[in-house]
Amino acid sequence: MDSKLILAFLRDVMRNNNREWFQSHRAAYDEARAEFEQGIAKAIGRISDFDHEIAHVSVKDATYRFYRDTRFSPDKSPYKNHFGAYINAHGKKALRGGYYIHLEPGNCLLAVGNYWLPTNVLTACRNEMMANTEQWLKCVERKDFKKYFLSDPAAENPFWGDAQGNGSSGFGLERLKTCPAGFPKDWKYVEWLRLKDYCAWRGVQEDFFIGDDWLDEMAKVFKAAKPMMDFVNAVIDDYE
Repeated sequence: MDSKLILAFLRDVMRNNNREWFQSHRAAYDEARAEFEQGIAKAIGRISDFDHEIAHVSVKDATYRFYRDTRFSPDKSPYKNHFGAYINAHGKKALRGGYYIHLEPGNCLLAVGNYWLPTNVLTACRNEMMANTEQWLKCVERKDFKKYFLSDPAAENPFWGDAQGNGSSGFGLERLKTCPAGFPKDWKYVEWLRLKDYCAWRGVQEDFFIGDDWLDEMAKVFKAAKPMMDFVNAVIDDYE
């Protein structure tokens, strides 16, 4: 994938985010979009080697419109400053977790899991953690999971990082300040109950996506988080 071409176009959009400029540079958009979609097609093929559930997903199923929905936003810029693809066996709007690829100047990343869950499903996931603690810990205490998503081993709560690119990583975009209501505050692994999502992410350098070698590294990152995602998806399947 020619990420230099894609990111150069996105930088131009960030400097010229208006319809007049975009229409005069539509050919550049089409070229960048085609390059990104070719990369996503290869990514789907590579992921399906270890996750057969997503083999049927098409590039169209996984990618998003480049036009922003500005109806409820104070930012009226008409175009996004990134390309993203969410590869999910049940579709982009599913509760189930999936694999996310994000190209944005200064903030390229790979992510795995769930970005948002309704309260009843989140409660069910917490109950499952307590009922099958050993299985959950096998998912999140794996060496490869820690390698790719442990932001700072010396931190008090090392699984939470800042969701930025260029090498940072973490697990859980949001968490409660205290133990959720109805759960025991003295549980040994209470920090896991405080999670409000199950998203593991890893920031990557802008040159990560150049060529095709990135597909193998992407596969290692995604495979490291797949057991965690499978644990949560097994709970979600009862609700979808």
